[in-house]
Amino acid sequence: MTVILTNNTGSKTPSRSFINCTASILIAIALGIGLILWPFATSASELGTHPDYTDHWIGIICIIIFVLAYSLVISEETLHLRKSKPVMVAAGIIWALVAIAFVSNGDTSSAKEAVRHNLLEFAELFLFLLAAMTYINSMDERGVFDVIRSWLVGQGFSYRKIFWLTGGIAFVLSPIADNLTSALLMATIVVAIGGTKKHFIATACVHVVVAANAGGVFSPFGDITTLMVWQKGIVEFGEFFALFLPAVANWLIPAIIMSTVIPRGIPNKLDEDAQLQHGALVVVGLFVLTVAMAIASHNFLHLPPVIGMMTGLGLLKLYGYYLKRRDDFFPPPEENGLGESALELDQITPSDTTNYSFNIFKALERAEWDTLMFFYGIILCVGGLGSLGYLHLGSELLYGNLGPTHTNILVGVLSALIDNIPVMFAVLAVLPEMSHGQWLLVTLTAGVGGSLLSIGSAAGVAVMGQARGTYTFLSHLKWSWAIALGYAASIGIHFLVNKASF
Repeated sequence: MTVILTNNTGSKTPSRSFINCTASILIAIALGIGLILWPFATSASELGTHPDYTDHWIGIICIIIFVLAYSLVISEETLHLRKSKPVMVAAGIIWALVAIAFVSNGDTSSAKEAVRHNLLEFAELFLFLLAAMTYINSMDERGVFDVIRSWLVGQGFSYRKIFWLTGGIAFVLSPIADNLTSALLMATIVVAIGGTKKHFIATACVHVVVAANAGGVFSPFGDITTLMVWQKGIVEFGEFFALFLPAVANWLIPAIIMSTVIPRGIPNKLDEDAQLQHGALVVVGLFVLTVAMAIASHNFLHLPPVIGMMTGLGLLKLYGYYLKRRDDFFPPPEENGLGESALELDQITPSDTTNYSFNIFKALERAEWDTLMFFYGIILCVGGLGSLGYLHLGSELLYGNLGPTHTNILVGVLSALIDNIPVMFAVLAVLPEMSHGQWLLVTLTAGVGGSLLSIGSAAGVAVMGQARGTYTFLSHLKWSWAIALGYAASIGIHFLVNKASF
């Protein structure tokens, strides 16, 4: 997920030119991959009965359109162009070309069936995330995250204790509240306590991003990619916990190395006062119940998990009705208002903050609509390329030639360079024949691989906005070698502790 963050300082990110350069390099890499695959395109027809338009002019144009659209996504930080816009346009053009290709061969139904299949996959993901985002925003509005932040900031812990507490909480919270929310919450604490200690803030933010991404891989709710794998039915809910020890290694190894440069001493104690608003604990309880219903829907009723999530959203809406009626009879004092959110998840504020009552549709408005629409564009783009035969071709070239182990490790590296969502969706679209251990491996690498670079995960991008000018691409890159050690160790531990699943 990506968030809208305000820049209170108005300062420029020092690494912007470096990000521009990185974007150009990634575009060149994407074009280079296209040129590398070109010699194999003519043999794609031998891969099976899948439609093959990889050597057709329409297929070539679709690849170019996707590369151009994704280059704009990569350059979002520089261009200030929301990432959903280019991929949504690209999806429409690609599917129009797919339809032309099929119709020209007398097939008037396959394109329609394929696009409906992709829309169904998007709808399940969209509604699931919408319910989860609404719950997170409702807990934020009720002051749950403000209280956690206020308690940590006001305890007067040492720099080292803050370093370990923020990372540990991010690791534990991510499986429940997702890696993005956890990283943002802990980043606000680091920035508030760090003050002028920019070196501490930068290092602690790297730690938070790594911990949040690692914690998200052993739960379906921790990251978008784990959610996609769970909804596909490939890995059951309880089976994700097999990745706990690899996730711990991925977090602790770089954390121990980074902790050696954390300064000793105690920062100035900050006095912050935050209180839970009425109904906060009930909202938390409803969220836990909703998660339980999603699990039960999938495991016992064999229904999509989204059924449980949307039912839980309905319960939240009913409870929101009670809160609204209560606030109408007992309006809050004028000086309280809405309060400042610790997460700054959006810039939307009620028009009348002096008489504000809980409104479930305000929480819905604050959902990350740009991110949700980005998922639409990516799923439709990748699905369109799959209809032309590119995913099957790529699967044969990678999983057939390199083998599943090397390919799944490469998926993690690609997740850092590009994004784990399109990479994982492509893997799920072709469904290569792999052992259960290999599916757990690709789930692990896609989840934690993004930690190698600050731009490799939504948590990293969001924290760069939260600690703008201090936590940057270069400050994260300084520790990439330590993060790579954790990445390698997590893979090794996975093979060791889960060897029976291979």
